[in-house]
Amino acid sequence: MKLIAGLGNPGDKYKFTRHNAGFMVLDYLKYQWDFDFKFESKFNAELAKINRNGESLLMLKPFTYMNLSGQSLIAVMNFYKINKEDILIIYDDIALPVGKMRFRAKGSDGGHNGIKSIIKVLGSDNTFDRLKVGIGPQPPLPSEVYVLQNFSDEQLVELKSLLPEVCSAVELYLEQGLQAAQTRFN
Repeated sequence: MKLIAGLGNPGDKYKFTRHNAGFMVLDYLKYQWDFDFKFESKFNAELAKINRNGESLLMLKPFTYMNLSGQSLIAVMNFYKINKEDILIIYDDIALPVGKMRFRAKGSDGGHNGIKSIIKVLGSDNTFDRLKVGIGPQPPLPSEVYVLQNFSDEQLVELKSLLPEVCSAVELYLEQGLQAAQTRFN
């Protein structure tokens, strides 16, 4: 069983903010793969249990708010006995331009508080798979202000045009693994 978590903040106030790119990807996958999320209070998250091409998947949207994403993730991992090698975290990256994505196997939190929270709950080992979705470039604003702003209309069009490619990238990742996905999509 694999776990795919998209990071974001719950509520209409944050729905189209840059920090919700992970939620937006999972919502797109929901429509493409025809599944529904259900709120699970014991995880403080929306969760979907699906089967995709013979693979059991958990799709997770933590409702802990970004800075505490790790709490929801570790609760699901412990409950379903999922190893960190079987998780993919999808989240926004301010260093990538809008319309770009990049897979990574490990690395620092890069100043991203959701990833910082996940690294904290997983311990010092930060080797988990990631799919970064570009939200940059950042204008001369503090990052905490920029990420909580809505995408501009132009950026939203760019993000929407990227979503089919992200869906293909996640499918390739599930079928052939991280290295194949990196080779084709990075």
